[in-house]
Amino acid sequence: MSRRIWLTAWIAGLTCGACSDHGAIERPAGPATDWTTFGGAPGGGHFSAAGEITPGNVSALTLAWTHRSGDVRQPPASGAGQINGALQQSNFEVTPIVSGDTLYYCTPFNRVFALDAATGKERWVFDPHVKVEEENVTVCRGVSLWKGEGQGLCAARIFTGTLDGRLLALDAASGKPCEEFGDRGTVDLNVGLTPHGPREYDVTSPPAILGRAVIVGGLVADSFRKDVPAGVVRAFDAGSGALLWAFNPVPPGEPDRNPDGTFRASTVNVWSIMSVDVERNLVFLPTGNAGPDFFGGDRAGFDYYASSIVALDGATGKPVWHFQVVHHDLWDYDVPAEPTLVDLTIDGQKIPTLVQVTKMGLTFVLNRETGAPLFPVVERLAPQDGVVAGEHLSPTQPVPTLPTPLNAMTFGPDEAWGFTFWDRNRCRDTIAALNHEGLYTPPSLGGSVLQPSTLGGNDWGSPAIDPERKVMVVSTNHIPMSVRLVPRAQCAAVKGLDYPQTGSDYCAVVAPVFSPWGAPCSKPPWATISAVDLESGKILWTRAHGELGPAARWPMSTMDGGFSIGGPAVTKTGLIFIGASTDPALRAYSIENGEELWKAELPTSANSVPMSYRLGANGRQFVVVAAGGHFAFSGIVPAGDYLMAFALPER
Repeated sequence: MSRRIWLTAWIAGLTCGACSDHGAIERPAGPATDWTTFGGAPGGGHFSAAGEITPGNVSALTLAWTHRSGDVRQPPASGAGQINGALQQSNFEVTPIVSGDTLYYCTPFNRVFALDAATGKERWVFDPHVKVEEENVTVCRGVSLWKGEGQGLCAARIFTGTLDGRLLALDAASGKPCEEFGDRGTVDLNVGLTPHGPREYDVTSPPAILGRAVIVGGLVADSFRKDVPAGVVRAFDAGSGALLWAFNPVPPGEPDRNPDGTFRASTVNVWSIMSVDVERNLVFLPTGNAGPDFFGGDRAGFDYYASSIVALDGATGKPVWHFQVVHHDLWDYDVPAEPTLVDLTIDGQKIPTLVQVTKMGLTFVLNRETGAPLFPVVERLAPQDGVVAGEHLSPTQPVPTLPTPLNAMTFGPDEAWGFTFWDRNRCRDTIAALNHEGLYTPPSLGGSVLQPSTLGGNDWGSPAIDPERKVMVVSTNHIPMSVRLVPRAQCAAVKGLDYPQTGSDYCAVVAPVFSPWGAPCSKPPWATISAVDLESGKILWTRAHGELGPAARWPMSTMDGGFSIGGPAVTKTGLIFIGASTDPALRAYSIENGEELWKAELPTSANSVPMSYRLGANGRQFVVVAAGGHFAFSGIVPAGDYLMAFALPER
C-alpha cells in the first residue's frame, strides 16, 4: 500500500469512527420485534425488546432514512411567542407503529402513511381531507392496529381519529377505507354530542384496541366555554363500526344523556392515551379536569371522575374502580399520560400494577385490579387562602409517600433564582406579589403561583418503564407560571385572552413567572430526566435533560435543562432514547446511571416519543423519532415534518 493511500485510510478511520469498519461493531443476536401500539404494548411502557443496539455500540448510530409528508403549518408572524398565534403551528407528536415490515404513522393534518420499515419508502397514503384551517391545535399522536381473522381486504385495519371528530378504518395493506365499517369506513363521533364548533372537539390520541372493541375518547376545549361537548368515551365494533358501549363520566346515579338522546355536556374528557389489560378485560382512562379549567364553582358534581384513573369493564364500559389524583382540580392538572401496566414484587408479593405519572410530578402506584395504592397515599391539608367568591376548595389533596416527588412541593420568594442579584431580586418581588402557598395554591384575583405549570411536571410523553429492571424513566419540567382570575365583567378588556371560560363567573390569565431577562424564576435545570425504582419507590438518579439551545442567546444557550415536551423510550439493553428538549437533538442515555452515550442533531426539535423495532431475526434495529417542533416553542424552533430513522451502519 502506498504511503498516500495508507494515510488517506488512516484519516478516514479517525473522522468516520465506527463506519470505517462496519464489521467491527458488535451486533448481538436476537429476535425480530414489532411496536404495534403507541406505547409499544397494550399496557404502554415505551419498551423495546430489540437488542442489536447496546450501550457499547450506540455511538455508531447513523441516520438510515427520513420521510417527509409536507404537512407543516408555521404560526403567523404576528403570533410568534403568543399562545393564540402559536396554536396555529403544527405539532408533530406522533409515535409510529410497526407490524411486520411496515411502519404506519399519521401527520398533524391526519393523513396516514404506510412506509417500508427498512427504507422509509412510501407504500400508501390516505388523506381524510380535514379542514386544518378551521382547527387550532393540529396534532395526531398515533394510529392503532387491529388484526381480525382471515385474510383479504381489511383483515388487518388501521384505526385513527381526526381533528374534526371522525373515526376511520383503513385496510392495513392498501390504505383503502374499510367499506363495511360505519359509513364506508367512517364513524362520525360528532353524532350524539351537543352543538359545538370545529375547534371544540378533536381526536388527537390513538384509539385503544381490546378484542373487537375500538375505544376512543376526545379532546374537549374546556377552557373556552362552560357548556362544552361531552367527554364521552365510546367503543365501536372493529368490523362493523357499531356502537358497543359509551361511558359519559357523570356522577353515579345521574343520567348520562339529555332528553333528546345527546350526551350530557361538560363531562370530563379523555384526550390522552388509554391502555388496556387484555387478560383482565379492563380499559384504563386518564381523565381530564372538569371545565372550566380554573374555576369550579358551578361544575354541578362533574368533578367526580375528573383528574382520575378510571378502570372500565371492557365488555360493558361500566366503571370497575377509579382513583382521583386531584380533588376539585382548579389548576388544569388533568391526568396527562397513559396509565402504564407492569407487574411488581412488593413485600414479597407479585402484584399486577398500574403506574400513573402526573403534572404535579407525583407518581401513583396502584393495584390495577382494585385501584388500591401499593404505597400509602396520605390526604394532606391543602392551601385555602385567596379563594374567589362562588368557589369552594378541597380541604385536602392526595399525596403518595412513595415514589419520591419529582417536582418541588413548594415555591416562594426564597426559591427565586437569577443569573445575577438584580434579576434574582426582580424574581423574588414577582413571586412575593403572588399568592404562593405551594402546590395547590388556589387561583386568585391577585394572581397565584402555578408550580408546576399546566404543562407539568410530567406530561403526555412519559413514562417509559423497563419491565425487567422494574425501572421507570420520566421527564419532568420545573418552570413556574401564574394564574389570575378576572371577574366576567372585566374580561372583555383583557387582550389576547387564552382562557375565556365563557359562561362562568371568571376568565383566567396564565403567564410564565420569568425574570426581566426572559429566564424562568426557578432554579435550573428546568427540565430533568429521572430513573425510579418502582419496587422501592426510590429515585435512582436525576440529571438535566437537553439544552436551552435556540431558546436563549449564547452562552445561555448551552445551559443544561431546557423546557421539555415529549418523552422517553427504553430498550432491553439498558438504553433510553429521548428528544423532547428545546434544542433539536435526539439523545441516548444509560438507564443504569444517566450517562449520555450518544447525541444526534436534528433539523428541529423532536417533541414526540421515540420508538424502536428490529426487522427479522438477527436483523437491523431502528430507532425512529418525529421531529417537527411544538406550538409551545413557537418563534424558537420551526415546525417540521421529519420522520427520522437511525440504525447501526449496514453490514
